[in-house]
Amino acid sequence: MRKKLLLCSLCIPAAAAVLPLIFLIAGSVTGNVEIREYLSPIIFGGDGYAVWHFPLYPTLRNFVELLLDSPEFFQMFWNTQKITVGILAGQILFGIPAAWGLACYEFSGKKMIYRIYIVLMMMPFQVTMLSEYLQLKGLSLLDTHWAVILPGMFATFTPFLIYRFFCDIPKALFEAARMDGAGEIRIFFTIGLPIGSSGIIAALLLEFLTCQSMLEEPLTFIETKSRFPLSLYLPQIDLTQAGFAVCASFVAALPAVMLFLMGQDYLEQGIVAAGVKS
Repeated sequence: MRKKLLLCSLCIPAAAAVLPLIFLIAGSVTGNVEIREYLSPIIFGGDGYAVWHFPLYPTLRNFVELLLDSPEFFQMFWNTQKITVGILAGQILFGIPAAWGLACYEFSGKKMIYRIYIVLMMMPFQVTMLSEYLQLKGLSLLDTHWAVILPGMFATFTPFLIYRFFCDIPKALFEAARMDGAGEIRIFFTIGLPIGSSGIIAALLLEFLTCQSMLEEPLTFIETKSRFPLSLYLPQIDLTQAGFAVCASFVAALPAVMLFLMGQDYLEQGIVAAGVKS
């Protein structure tokens, strides 16, 4: 009996977490007229309460309109992927070596650098927005994708997370490798990267999810609409096109959902590592 009660108590919040996704899928095949009837108190500010039902007359019209008649959607979709790839490439080139250096070497000022990483990681974007804006303006990078990519390449959360995994590598492995004549670069590629691969993948997956939903940075640093990422396209859809808006949200979420399903185990490891105190 106790197990059944426990199972029921866990199923209720689980169902509540899944419901928004179910509504998103159902709304993507609901016509604009039908969905406006359901949500008219929200869209038009009328009396009564908004209700939600599964579509009585399912339609693929929203998908046809989005995929065939909305070229700006694809343009902003590829803008998002361009920004994401640039940031992830920078994290691979700079973040992983930085985490390796902090985890595996002793040098003067190491603790101070680590504390600076933590402080920068905890700071919201609003705190550093002005300084980043002035620096990007001085570099003539405003209103370009580099204005979003460059700060993201040196974000501190990814190195902080990977650092946790590198710290768990036994130092005896490094000593044994050095005794066998391996250099530091070889140790990094043959020991560090393979053993820390789960942490690296987890950090990059979390960074990917962050880049897909990035809103404040492109809104601040990019002015030309043709350079907007997809996260700025969705809020521009008129509420009278509620069905189309839900469909666009569903398609935009597909890459993140698919990647999450493929890398769920790595994400769980990364979240656990991020919650461990140093």
